[in-house]
Amino acid sequence: MATIEECRAALDKLSDSMQHAEGDVRAAAAMDRSVSCHITDLDVTFAGRLTGGRIEVHDTFPGPPREKAQIRLALTGDDLVALVDGELHFARAWGSGRVRLEAGLRDLLRLRKLL
Repeated sequence: MATIEECRAALDKLSDSMQHAEGDVRAAAAMDRSVSCHITDLDVTFAGRLTGGRIEVHDTFPGPPREKAQIRLALTGDDLVALVDGELHFARAWGSGRVRLEAGLRDLLRLRKLL
């Protein structure tokens, strides 16, 4: 099982990848939205913003998200690490229910370029 530190490192790695992306992926990452990532097996949430092509984590707290972020992700720590490392395909994981992504329709359309 992935640790909180490994999950935070995976989010940092994802953020770095997004910041260095080009083309459509860079445009999709340029949104300014509140985000939350609930790590279900650890019951911890990372909350912050997607801004300037980066995910900035502002808070980490126990339990589910305290406020409804504009972009919400929920998955296990191992799945987060596997997604970021390219070992787990996002669409298959989302389709099977291993990963939950919730956002407004416009945001989902833009996010599909990232995923």
